[in-house]
Amino acid sequence: MATCLRLRSCAAPHLRRAPPSRICRPSADCPVAPIRGYARGPAGLSSALLRTDGFVGGLWVSAAATFPVHDPASGAELGLVADCGVPEARAAVRAAYEAFCSWRGVSAKERSSLLRKWYDLMIQNKDDLAKIITAESGKPLKEAQGEILYSANFLEWFSEEARRVYGDIISTPAKERRALVLKQPVGVAAVITPWNFPSAMITRKVGAALAAGCTVVVKPAEDTPFSALALAELANQAGIPPGVYNVIPCSQKKAKEVGEALCTDPLVSKISFTGSTATGKVLLHHAANSVKRVSMELGGHAPFIVFDSANVDQAVAGAMASKFRNSGQAEKHVSDAISKGATVVTGGKRHHVGKNFFEPTLLSNVTRDMLCSQEETFGPVAPVIKFNTEEEAVAIANAADVGLAGYFYSQDPAQIWRVAERLEVGMVGVNEGLISSVECPFGGVKQSGLGREGSKYGIDEYLELKYVCFGGL
Repeated sequence: MATCLRLRSCAAPHLRRAPPSRICRPSADCPVAPIRGYARGPAGLSSALLRTDGFVGGLWVSAAATFPVHDPASGAELGLVADCGVPEARAAVRAAYEAFCSWRGVSAKERSSLLRKWYDLMIQNKDDLAKIITAESGKPLKEAQGEILYSANFLEWFSEEARRVYGDIISTPAKERRALVLKQPVGVAAVITPWNFPSAMITRKVGAALAAGCTVVVKPAEDTPFSALALAELANQAGIPPGVYNVIPCSQKKAKEVGEALCTDPLVSKISFTGSTATGKVLLHHAANSVKRVSMELGGHAPFIVFDSANVDQAVAGAMASKFRNSGQAEKHVSDAISKGATVVTGGKRHHVGKNFFEPTLLSNVTRDMLCSQEETFGPVAPVIKFNTEEEAVAIANAADVGLAGYFYSQDPAQIWRVAERLEVGMVGVNEGLISSVECPFGGVKQSGLGREGSKYGIDEYLELKYVCFGGL
C-alpha cells in the first residue's frame, strides 16, 4: 500500500505627474514623488527602491486615495500606496498603446540589450529586492532571495529569446508565388499577478511581452505592490522607454473594477493572469467580448504520489520542499477534515509565534469527500490518502477538474513512463519536488488555465502569426 498527498500548485483627470523633464526621486529638493508613509517599516529596506505611487508613461503618478500595505507576520502597516482606479488604469493603457507604436519597431537586439540591463540591475539589487518581498509577502528571506534570482533569470532568458523570433518560408505549388509567415507583437498586454510570487510572476510575463515587442500594464496584488514598483524603478534605470512598463497598484476594493477596465479596454490586445480559477473565469468572460488573447495560470490541486518502489527519504524531502514552502492563508480545510473523520498526526492549530502562523500539519485517514481532497489548499497542510494500485492512484489524481502540476516517486522505469503520460496535468515531477525553471514551459490543463509561460514557448503567447503571399514573381 502506498500514499498520495494533495499539494497546492503553486491622461486621466486625477493623475498628478512629476515634472516632464525628469523622473523625480526622493531628495530634499525634489518633494514631488516622496517615499511617503513608510516610517517605522522593517529595518534595512532600500529607500531608493521603495516607491508608493503608480508608474505610468515613465512617470511616478499619485492617485486621489491611498491604501495600506501590511506586514503579514505582525500585521504592522508597512506604508500607504496609491489606490489607482479606472481612470488611472485607462491612462496607463493609453500610455502603453502610445509606447507600443514605437517599441514594436525597436530592433530585437536593442530590446534584448535593455532587458539584459534590467536583469543586471536586479542582480545588483538582489538583497534589497528580497527584503521587500519578505516584508510584504512574509516569506523567509532565504526563499525571497531565491525568488529574486528566479525572477531575474526570466529577464535574462527572454533577453536572449528576443533575438530568436523567427518566421518561415513555405514551399507552394505555384512557381510564381512565395509564402511567408511573419511573427509580430500582439500589442498592449494587461498583466495581473498574485501575492505569492510578487516578483517572479511579473518578470515571467513581462520579460516575454517586452522581448516580443509588446508593452504592458501591470496590476499587482494589493498585498504586494512594492515589488512591482521596485521593478518599475529598475526598469526606468535600465532605460526601458516610457510607457513600455506601467504599474497601477490598487486596493482590494478597487481590484474588480480595475481588472474589468483592463480586460474590456479596446486598446488592450492581451490578458495574462495568474490567480484563482474563479477569477480567471470572470476575466475570460470580459476578454471574450472583444476576443482578446489570454494566458491564464489558474488554480491547481497537485497530487503527490508515493509508490511502493519509491525512495522514501527522497520522497519526504520532495514533499517538504514543495508542500511546506510559501504557504498561504486557508485554515478551514483542517477543521472540515477532522469533522469528517480525519486524524491529525501533527500540527493542526495556529502557531504560538502569532495569529498569522499555522503549524505544519499532517492529516491521515483522509477521504475524497473532504474539502482538502477537492479544493486547493493554501496552507501548510498535507492530507494523506491511501491507495492499493497504480490505477487507483492515477484515478484519484485525475478526478480533479484542475491539472497544473503532479508529482510522483517511483524507481520502476515502466511505471514512470505510464504514470507520467497518464496524469492529466501540464507539468510532472518524477522523483523531484521542485520543477520550475525558466527554460521549461509552465502551465496547466483542464481548469488550471490556458497557455504556457517561460521557455522558448513563452514568447509565442505575445506574438501573432501573419501569412504573406508574395505573387507575381
